Amino acid sequence: MIHLLRELAPQVLGAVVRRYRDFAASEDAVQEALFAAAQQWPTSGVPDHPRAWLIQVASRRMVDHVRSEAARRQREQIVVSLVPPEDQLARAADEAIDEHDDTLELLFTCCHPALSPSSQIALTLRAVGGLTTLEIAKAFLVPEATMAQRISRAKATIKSSGVPFAAPTEAELATGSVMHVLYLIFNEGYTASSGAELVRTDLACEAIRLARMLHRLRPDDPEITGLLALMLLTDARRTARTGPAGELIPLDEQDRTRWDRAQIAEGVDLVTGAFARAAVGPYQIQAAIAAVHDEAVSTDATDWPQILALYSVLLGFDDNPMVALNHAIAIAMVNGAAAGLSRLAELERDPRLAEHHRLFAVRAHLLERLGDRAGAIDHYQRAAARTTSIAERDYLLARAARKEIS
Repeated sequence: MIHLLRELAPQVLGAVVRRYRDFAASEDAVQEALFAAAQQWPTSGVPDHPRAWLIQVASRRMVDHVRSEAARRQREQIVVSLVPPEDQLARAADEAIDEHDDTLELLFTCCHPALSPSSQIALTLRAVGGLTTLEIAKAFLVPEATMAQRISRAKATIKSSGVPFAAPTEAELATGSVMHVLYLIFNEGYTASSGAELVRTDLACEAIRLARMLHRLRPDDPEITGLLALMLLTDARRTARTGPAGELIPLDEQDRTRWDRAQIAEGVDLVTGAFARAAVGPYQIQAAIAAVHDEAVSTDATDWPQILALYSVLLGFDDNPMVALNHAIAIAMVNGAAAGLSRLAELERDPRLAEHHRLFAVRAHLLERLGDRAGAIDHYQRAAARTTSIAERDYLLARAARKEIS
C-alpha cells in the first residue's frame, strides 16, 4: 500500500494544484489525504478508484482551507480561485474520476525557471518524489530548517510568478529543465559530492523512478529515453563501486560479474531505440558511452576509440568541464598518457576546472602511468585536499600512500 500511495501522490498533488492554483496549500491537503488513506485503507480496504478517493479527500481539505482564508480575509476574493468553495467541492467530485495524469505538469512546475537549480531539485524531490524535508536535508547535508525555508521560498516563487499550471509546450520540453534536474539528482546519488558515503542509493533510485515516470509520459522523446538509459547503464555498476567498508573501487578494478546485466540490457535496448528514432542529443550520447563501458569485459578490452569519438561529439553539444575532462581521459587511453596530459594542460586555463579535485586526480593517474612517481604522489595528495567526499579523499590518499611505499 505504501508503494501505491507513493505512486499516486504526485498524480493527486498535480490534480489538486491544477484545480486550486495554490502549491503550498495543495501539498498540505494531499499530505492529509495520504495520512487518512494510510489509516483507513488497511481496515476498510483500498477503494476501487484510489486516486479519485485521494483527490476528493484532498479537495475537501482545500475547501476547508479556502473557507478559512475567506473568513480570515473577511470574505475578500481569494487569489487561488474565482470559483466558490461549494462549487469547487462539487467539481472535485465530478472530476476526481478523471484519469488525466498531471505528473508531467507537476514536474515542470517544480522545475520553474525562476527557481535556482538547488531549489528545483529540492522541490522535485519533495513534491514528486515524496521525500520528506528531513530526508532531502540529510541528502544535501544541510539543516532541516534550512531545507524547509528553501522549499517554502520555492513554493512562494511559483505562486507569485502567475505561471499557469498546464502541460508544457514543445518548446518548453525542448529546454530539458526537468531532465537536467533529474540528471543532477542522479549524479548526486551516484557519487555524493560530500560526506562519508560515496553513493546515496536513495537519491539514485529516486532519480531512476522519476525518469521512468517521465519516460512513460513521453515515451517517444529520444532524449528522455536516453536519460533513462544513461541512468540504468551507470547505476548497473553501483554494487561493484564500493568495497566492504564503503571504500571507492575505480572502474578498472571493479568485479564486472557484479554489474547488473538485466539493467544493462534494458539500457542498451533503450538507447539503441532512441538513436533510431530522431536526431541524436547529449543524453543519448552519454548513454552510448556508458553502454560501451558496460559491454566491455575489461578496461583493456573497452573500445576506447569509439568512446573518444563519442566524447568529441558530446563536446559539440555542451561546454561542460567534466565532459572535457573525460575527453582528456579518452585521449590518454587511445593516444597515450602524454597526449592526455597535453589536453589537461589546456583545461587548466578553464577557471571551472583549475582547482577542481578531479583535474588533479586525473593528472595524478596519468603521471603514474608515465612512471612519474613523485608527481603522481603530489597530485593525488593535492586532489585529496580539494574534495569534500570522504570516500574519494580516502581513495586518493591511499593511492598516494601506495606509491610512496612502492
